[in-house]
Amino acid sequence: MHKINKLVILTILFHLGNIKTFATTWDEPWADKVIKQADYFVLADIISCDDEKGVKIKILKQFGGEKLPVEIEITDFYLLDIMSTSAGHGAEFPSFKDIKQSYFFIKKNSKGKYCISTPTSGFDYIKDDNVYATYRHSYHQASVPIDVYEMTMTAIFSNYHNFEYDTKQITNFIDKALSTKPAGFGEDEINTFFLQHVALETIFHLKLEKYFNLIIPFFNDSTNYHNRVSASRALIAYNNEEVINLLINKIATNKEDDFTTVICIWTLKEFKPKDFKKNLEKLIINASTEQNGFGGNIMDPRVATNFPTVKNALEDLIITL
Repeated sequence: MHKINKLVILTILFHLGNIKTFATTWDEPWADKVIKQADYFVLADIISCDDEKGVKIKILKQFGGEKLPVEIEITDFYLLDIMSTSAGHGAEFPSFKDIKQSYFFIKKNSKGKYCISTPTSGFDYIKDDNVYATYRHSYHQASVPIDVYEMTMTAIFSNYHNFEYDTKQITNFIDKALSTKPAGFGEDEINTFFLQHVALETIFHLKLEKYFNLIIPFFNDSTNYHNRVSASRALIAYNNEEVINLLINKIATNKEDDFTTVICIWTLKEFKPKDFKKNLEKLIINASTEQNGFGGNIMDPRVATNFPTVKNALEDLIITL
């Protein structure tokens, strides 16, 4: 397996240590799917929680969706794709131990139950005046200031649900965050790194088109796996020959990590580059077949999250052309 850089970005959620594993695993959804399928986006106090029954919350702010009651109970999941169970135990709700407040992406299902996406996604909790937030996938969280989180995540939710949002604030934030060189994981850089991560992922979610020159230094950052991944995602708004060739070249030459290569393939898949099918078919011959994915603890219930090999991702792309 290609060695993946040490994941300094937060990969362990606070609640995983409180979930009894019992070999129950699921395929964890990506953030865009979680947000798109949610009906509501709120900030709430945690009133109580029960591993089996759910979480009772008091809503403090609502950023999107029809008006909810002040207090509701979250009792189900809307994107829980169970891959394995044993001993008769299913998925349990997070305990929120020592967590007083959290943002929630909530859906009301056909039975009238309020749901979060999975036991490990669909919420971003507050701790030490920062939000432990998911912009990409719950395996890859970032610790960001509350004001930055609310500004960017409100825009992302609004965009996916066809609501208006403050474009000027977003533009100012992204311009500032990406105006400095790509940050690493040093003590004096980590906060900048998190803000740059949020900026790049926000570009992805909003499909913003004017940041190509600011994205490229992150795309070419040989020292930081997370910068490359976010930049490869942020290029999704640039469906042109220059970017298609840039992505194909990365797929052909990238020896640093297979994860980034698959992200490049997924971005190309959005472009539907039929004129480049022959170029892509040539890459299959030498494409990596090594196991690929998020890594992490084998006791993590998200361990069943699907992530393809480079070869499988390429084959899947070519089938669509």
